[in-house]
Amino acid sequence: MKRRDFLKVSAAGAAATAVASPAIAQSAPEVKWRLTSSFPKSLDTIYGGAEYLAKQVAEMTDNKFQIQVFQAGEIVPGLQALDATSKGTVEMCHTVSYYYVGKDPTYAIFSAVPFGLNARQQNSWLYQGGGMELANEFYKKNANAIAFPCGNTGTQMGGWFRKEIKTVADLSGLKFRIGGIAGQVLQKLGVVPQQLAGGDIYPSLEKGTIDAAEWVGPYDDEKLGFAKVAKYYYYPGWWEGGPTVHAFANLDKWNELPKSYQTILTNAAVHTNSWMAARYDMLNPAALKRLVASGTQLRPFTNEVLEACLKATNELWAEISAKNAEFKKVIDAMQAYRSDQYLWWQVAEYTYDSFMIRSRTRG
Repeated sequence: MKRRDFLKVSAAGAAATAVASPAIAQSAPEVKWRLTSSFPKSLDTIYGGAEYLAKQVAEMTDNKFQIQVFQAGEIVPGLQALDATSKGTVEMCHTVSYYYVGKDPTYAIFSAVPFGLNARQQNSWLYQGGGMELANEFYKKNANAIAFPCGNTGTQMGGWFRKEIKTVADLSGLKFRIGGIAGQVLQKLGVVPQQLAGGDIYPSLEKGTIDAAEWVGPYDDEKLGFAKVAKYYYYPGWWEGGPTVHAFANLDKWNELPKSYQTILTNAAVHTNSWMAARYDMLNPAALKRLVASGTQLRPFTNEVLEACLKATNELWAEISAKNAEFKKVIDAMQAYRSDQYLWWQVAEYTYDSFMIRSRTRG
């Protein structure tokens, strides 16, 4: 989908919503799709995004367009959601693009990469800065799919560790469950990255199969019980400054939809994208308080560790770019956008936030 077409569809959303029910009730077809999630149903935030998407689509079409949501493992394992969509096993999935870096590292950039964009910047790049056009050009060619931003967790936590991480040397030999391309960065510093679906993390930590694991943030991490099996909770998750969760549709099935349904689904995804970010911002503060009150040891990554990880990240981008022209095109575009965003961010956003953080406990 070209950028002007995507924006045209998005801009038409309010009008489509207003007229959808009468028009659809008279003439639109009944459509039933299946959507497989990469997440367990117990996570009402990130899994809940897919349910919220489906609910909106149904309501805006008088239940003529229905999307049935399945949790990870009901149809396919969580990390195979996009494969199932690409092949047409299901019409849709709700997943994170960086799960598929084994196919091509470019997948990661449209969701989150180490030291990438924060949530607002990510949305700005995707919706207004050409990111969606690059993304759907790539997904069309490589996955027979079209994607829509459909959730964002905000900056994630750095994960749960059995021991303190004070220096770069403390990372050596660490078996760390970490998603996406960040594992390749940490591998340069001696970490042994592990890729596990969300439901497999707790038993792996409990048994000692892994030494550390990251997932999302306080609310989801609390629900999954990680504090029971690892003591130290680190921040920030520098590999996920603002990860986009995508709704992918099989491109052939998407092209079969009436234009009104395409408009409705597109705008339902935009709404879900905002809904998820707002929900995490609402739920995380109280969850963090509960975790700390129950004994969790909150720790920041040291500057030594962060600087080493940034250096390793830049080295990895250069290595991949030298042999993958598509990755280079997209990472260069994202980094240029990031540079301008942080030029602006340091003027107003950062200054305001920093002052308010310092002032929080005064009044």
